[in-house]
Amino acid sequence: MTHLAIPPTLSPVDEEALRDLYRRGTPKNTLRAWERDLAYITAWKIASFNRALVWPEEETVALRFILDHAQDLQAHSGPARDAAEELIALGLRRSLAAPAPATLDRRIASWQAFHRMRNLPSPFSAPLVQQARQKSRRANARPPAPKSAKPITRDVLEALLGTCDDTHRGVRDRALLMLAFGSGGRRRSELTALNVEDISRDEFASRGLLWVRLLETKTTKQDQAPKLPLKGRPARAVIHWLEIAKLEKGPLFRPVSKSDRPLPRRMAPDAVRVILRHRLGLAGLPMDYASPHGLRAGFLTQAALDGAPLAAAMKLSLHRSPIQAQKYYADVEISENPATDLLGE
Repeated sequence: MTHLAIPPTLSPVDEEALRDLYRRGTPKNTLRAWERDLAYITAWKIASFNRALVWPEEETVALRFILDHAQDLQAHSGPARDAAEELIALGLRRSLAAPAPATLDRRIASWQAFHRMRNLPSPFSAPLVQQARQKSRRANARPPAPKSAKPITRDVLEALLGTCDDTHRGVRDRALLMLAFGSGGRRRSELTALNVEDISRDEFASRGLLWVRLLETKTTKQDQAPKLPLKGRPARAVIHWLEIAKLEKGPLFRPVSKSDRPLPRRMAPDAVRVILRHRLGLAGLPMDYASPHGLRAGFLTQAALDGAPLAAAMKLSLHRSPIQAQKYYADVEISENPATDLLGE
């Protein structure tokens, strides 16, 4: 993360306390995004101006950043394309095409945050720069790309579960997929962050119910850690994994060795994508049929298909905005709209 500009009146102890506060008070995903964006912005400035970043940055540099990223450079030559090709060579940019407006907005938001950390004005607040940014959004507007090609609804999930055998790997994958879907469509980072201690079994013997504690999600902090119910087959699948792997503490979902032995370390978030692609292939589906987000989209889509109220589904999915969750319901509702069948079968 970029360094804070500390007021000179602070003592060394207070300086370190302020830095620590920023680290602890900022979500890990945001810190990672800031690191990536700072690397990109720094490399772009050097490639474009042969100069390092300055604080506060000049308005002309901010305007040039927008202009360079508001055009498709494949059919152009010049300094903007030269800088883009350097970034591609460094692995910081994918292509010469104009990035999505959301990508540009995120990088600008990070740059603005770096200025706030230094208690400095942002060049992106200048009227001309703001107007150029608005025009760039409109000029490069595009339909939002889905996070998963298709939702993993109940029928697809059952096909995936059918490929899970009784090995440690099969039992783990069954538990992971069922917990992800059954607890509201969990994100990869939420699944791999779970510990055995986050699974409460107090009511399993009497009611077949587990409580899953999510210490930190995209929309909640540790002091808001929600507890979500997990029951029926998903709960039994998790208990089976705990028992067969003899897990008492530490990471809930772990790598399994080639000799089918659960390892003590935590599974990386990207491992969920690898597991899903593997199970899709075994089920006879294309490996790119869905991404891990398909489990989240599939939960809401299935809830809509089964007639579950949106508010009830959101209590499990933990969506903050009804607008975001409603789109899954809207897709189902419009397909069932009588007006789509006016000409009959």
